[in-house]
Amino acid sequence: MRYDQNDRESSNVEDRRGQDGGGFQFPGGGGGIQIPLGGKGGFSITTLLIIGAVMLLFGINPLDVLLGTNGGQINMPQMPHSDRPSSRSPSDIPGLPGSAKKQAAGDDSEAVFIKRVLADTEDVWTSVFKRFGRDYPDPPLVLYSGITRTACGAGQAAMGPFYCPLDQKVYIDLAFYDELKRKFNVSGDFAQAYVVAHEVGHHVQKQLGILDKVQQLKDRADDEATANQIQVRTELQADCLAGVWANLNDQMKKRLQPGDVEEALNAASQIGDDMIQKKMTGRVVPDAFTHGSAAQRVRWFKSGLESGRMDQCDTFNTANP
Repeated sequence: MRYDQNDRESSNVEDRRGQDGGGFQFPGGGGGIQIPLGGKGGFSITTLLIIGAVMLLFGINPLDVLLGTNGGQINMPQMPHSDRPSSRSPSDIPGLPGSAKKQAAGDDSEAVFIKRVLADTEDVWTSVFKRFGRDYPDPPLVLYSGITRTACGAGQAAMGPFYCPLDQKVYIDLAFYDELKRKFNVSGDFAQAYVVAHEVGHHVQKQLGILDKVQQLKDRADDEATANQIQVRTELQADCLAGVWANLNDQMKKRLQPGDVEEALNAASQIGDDMIQKKMTGRVVPDAFTHGSAAQRVRWFKSGLESGRMDQCDTFNTANP
């Protein structure tokens, strides 16, 4: 993507990196999380196994989360023992509260890039909403490391980037991009931009009232498989909206370079539910899909990218999304 030092960086970014999660403790007896099983809003055993596998992928012990080891608090990593005195002050140590600003003082090009992408989403969606005579409230983006507070509960790196409709914020642990490259062979700046644009797509859905209707439909669903199908359509629409943004953004600012589209299509493909399930469990369980298959994600992103039109993103009124 074409950016230079003159491009605007969004000011709607809250940097919580280096903080300890704001003192968050998991609810429940002994600090453990209470996870509902089955029924409306509950999790199936298959879903829990997949969640557990994803946690292991990101180095999190599911038992520590479920049982609330050490009262549910996040342990600081053990520093290597050394008899040599250190000249560093406590605030210089990455990961300690108050050290985020010092981390940012170094090579923080990835955060700068995210801020510029977020600024582009603000410009594009403000323009689109203005055509309909509506205001577009810019969503804050929270950069965090490991775990953080959200209005939707604890945000953890193992969840990947996500949007919380209750506080209307996007949350990203930048380590996610390293995992994408290492585990799924997904790299490139436009692939990173696609991830941000997808989460901002959920914010667009929230402003249009779509997320509220989705939640009502899921609450009325007879079983988990039906609720998952509704969720898949929601996620595929966010993929399509990310494509719409990419199209309009390139029209406005000529951001795309050769290879960018291929990067985003590869990202959409590699993080399809079927691809993740194969890597994690060795088998595919369509009823447990929550984001869509690789083919679905690629198809809907391309629909938005090639058309640049929101009316090409109706994933709910089609028989086979």
